[in-house]
Amino acid sequence: MIVKGTAHQVGDHIDTDAIIPARFLVTTDSSELGANCMEGLEAGWGKRLKKNDIIVAGENFGCGSSREHAPISILGAGVPVVVAKSFARIFYRNGFNMGLVLLEVGDDIEKINDTDQIEVDTVSGEIRNITTGAVITCAAVPSFMQEILDAGGLVEYAKKKLV
Repeated sequence: MIVKGTAHQVGDHIDTDAIIPARFLVTTDSSELGANCMEGLEAGWGKRLKKNDIIVAGENFGCGSSREHAPISILGAGVPVVVAKSFARIFYRNGFNMGLVLLEVGDDIEKINDTDQIEVDTVSGEIRNITTGAVITCAAVPSFMQEILDAGGLVEYAKKKLV
């Protein structure tokens, strides 16, 4: 999958309550959650997101509780990919289970600035910063996890396997 969009930076240790505060957990509707994405970080933050934009995070993105609502809200906001220095492990697995692509790039995260135009190729693991010309290479999404993503998440993947 290739995604082109605007980078939206967030800092280190962004927890799931910043991604989608508890007061919005009364639904699992992705568009409703998406309308409130990052509301715990800054009121109205999610309104700047457009379809195919990319969240660019620092260290330990998604720490905190294991709520599945967090990756659902990101997807509901139109963001198919998060690129980060590192992810909290439970969020990493939840993200893929919900159908959200997560790419870890370590210190190369510094090659992406807020509002840069970037292109992410999840198959090759290449991230091109169209604005600056920088290229970041990270591990591609493993094939078994790509199958989960292609199915639309773990539930849909399991349904297809059981039929």
